Amino acid sequence: MKREFYIENRKELYRNLEPGSLLIMFSGHAPIKTNDENYPFFTNRNFLYLTGVEQENTILMAVVGDSGAKETLYILPPDAHAERWNGRRIKVDEAEAISGIQDYKFLNEFRDDLSKELFAWDRERVYLDFDRVYEKEPGKEAYELGRYIKEHAPFLKLENVYPKLRTQRTIKKSCEIEAMKKAETITKAGIEAMMKASKPGMYEYQYKAEFDYALAQHGVLSPGFPSIISAGDNNFCIHYYGYKGQAKDGDMILNDVGAVWDYEINDVSRAWPCNGKFSERQKLLYQCAYNTSEYMFKTLKPGVPLMEVDNMIRKYNFEQLKEAGVCKNFDEIGTYMWHGGAHHVGFDVHDAVDGRGLAVPGVVFCVDIGIYHEEWGIGFRLEDNCLITENGCENLSRAIPRTIEEIEAFMGK
Repeated sequence: MKREFYIENRKELYRNLEPGSLLIMFSGHAPIKTNDENYPFFTNRNFLYLTGVEQENTILMAVVGDSGAKETLYILPPDAHAERWNGRRIKVDEAEAISGIQDYKFLNEFRDDLSKELFAWDRERVYLDFDRVYEKEPGKEAYELGRYIKEHAPFLKLENVYPKLRTQRTIKKSCEIEAMKKAETITKAGIEAMMKASKPGMYEYQYKAEFDYALAQHGVLSPGFPSIISAGDNNFCIHYYGYKGQAKDGDMILNDVGAVWDYEINDVSRAWPCNGKFSERQKLLYQCAYNTSEYMFKTLKPGVPLMEVDNMIRKYNFEQLKEAGVCKNFDEIGTYMWHGGAHHVGFDVHDAVDGRGLAVPGVVFCVDIGIYHEEWGIGFRLEDNCLITENGCENLSRAIPRTIEEIEAFMGK
């Protein structure tokens, strides 16, 4: 992304904050994994969305005024010894080139500046990113600072900026959509590599190796989220990460994968028989999922309530399964559809957006049809990325083989 993207993201946010308020955002830090080993660092997505800076222990502080904001980015100071061990730290000119922020200080100055700003005569409120999803999830820096402010500056009102950022991230800018389309081409290469290599006796970790290798050839060193790749009975675990199963002749290969480009993630699921030839029962169920997907891409357009998309998928897929003789009553649909049929994608694979309104141009979400028939031993999902356009929608992942005929022809079995 260009620096203008991050500059505009901050300006848009400032316009929605009260003048005289203080905004503080944290990049986060890598938690301890065991003993003296940390997990790899993963930048807080809201911080990244506003700055583009990928470095732990970095803080954005902005004093919001009537016509903009005074911004300061606090970065780690140069430290030759620490950098020798843990890698080079970002320099001021580099951070400015990425983010467009012009005022920089080192991290050890943050506390003094914070005290001055908290007790400024015109300060009324502080915005922090309270992004915890689950009650028992460990609180991060924003929560620690929130407790500090309650104790030392109880006259200030604490506000959660997270809902405002969710709303802002709902509609993708044109550069985000272009990045998603680039990510789709890389995901296509990875899925096709797995299809070409597929054969009975192949282990799940070998499929994963094919996918990871294809991504690396395009400069993507890590997928947008942990890949779900399974065979046979393992397909009946929704979030499966074992990779140790072996495909038996006739098994379906399920994969739920996605590359990332310029921080934009895509999420695609394809399924195929490991031997390259669908059985009659596999064809029957796969066609139900495919017909449902095609129906959704013909139906989705501006004005559709986003909260209704999942229900639309379930109802139409039920009719397909009923016609195929699998289901008799809608009450049975939960036996074969185990998860939701739609979620937003973007900087997160389950993107932090406001999904309560109507579909509008620039919204991107997955159309995810999963069918799991345990009695027949067939479980899979067909998932594509839907971009709402001015007059309808676009399937961003359509180029990845998805019909029975396309899959069998591509696999050449």
